[in-house]
Amino acid sequence: MKEGESPIAVRGLTKSFPGVRAVDGLTFSVERGEIFGLVGPDGAGKTTTMRMLAGVLTPEAGEVRVAGCDLVKDPEGAKQRVSYMPQRFGLYEELTVDENIRFYARLFQVKGKACEERAARLLAGAGMSEFRGRLAGKLSGGMKQKLGLVCALIHTPEVILLDEPTNGVDPVSRREFWAILYSLLGEGVSILTTTSYLDEAERCHRIALLHEGRLLFCDTPAALKANFAGQVLSIVTGDPRPVASLLEGRPGVGSVMVVGDGLHVVVDDPARVAQLKNELAAAGVTASIEAVAPTVEDLFVEAVRRGKG
Repeated sequence: MKEGESPIAVRGLTKSFPGVRAVDGLTFSVERGEIFGLVGPDGAGKTTTMRMLAGVLTPEAGEVRVAGCDLVKDPEGAKQRVSYMPQRFGLYEELTVDENIRFYARLFQVKGKACEERAARLLAGAGMSEFRGRLAGKLSGGMKQKLGLVCALIHTPEVILLDEPTNGVDPVSRREFWAILYSLLGEGVSILTTTSYLDEAERCHRIALLHEGRLLFCDTPAALKANFAGQVLSIVTGDPRPVASLLEGRPGVGSVMVVGDGLHVVVDDPARVAQLKNELAAAGVTASIEAVAPTVEDLFVEAVRRGKG
């Protein structure tokens, strides 16, 4: 990889399937020592993007460089420097934790002492040292994901591609998984991860929000929230859904989203708080309203709403 070159550089990436444009002119880059998140709901184009970056799918248009290799011209060129962990990682449930690790180590020609030292360090970081002899099929869902990550990291890759690695994993295992990712940054690796959990976007250095294959915006979570146009109001009430129906489409009101026992409502002017209180009171609704900082989920929902408008 050339000096100053981004470990992942995507420009105009496009891929279609019959009847659908899965990825539509995607452009972004991931820098060394960065966790970059592709965020969006199912069908946003995240997995298709990851498969093209892993050299599994061929783009129909655009440029893709990973670890200094042009994947359009040479899809196999980056294989030894990249690790790809798909949604269903290929663990062998009839093998033990150690046997799975050794299998992947052999695939990448990591042998002997180097393999043992690397495996021991990764397992310790994952809190799995005492489970080396357990069958992979007997592990919990969170432990299987952590074992998959250990196997994916055994050859010390420069770039790590993780496709929804915490999908369906319990909250504790999710935190442990992210702790492992942060520990890798000291090695200078670049991590690209996808997630449909918008709260996980807060853990990334930068995020790209995707919707129907298109990039809505890309920046740090803090910068995106700081530049958010509008004010988010938290409205807590006994039954939020009828209140949501009441507020949707009102002048000056943007997205309306049910959050727990309340709502997040985007308004164009903080001065509308008093107006909304009066309107809700007139409708016989008892509610508390306060201005709150936007979340990444607020950003995404409002961006989708504006795109449809």
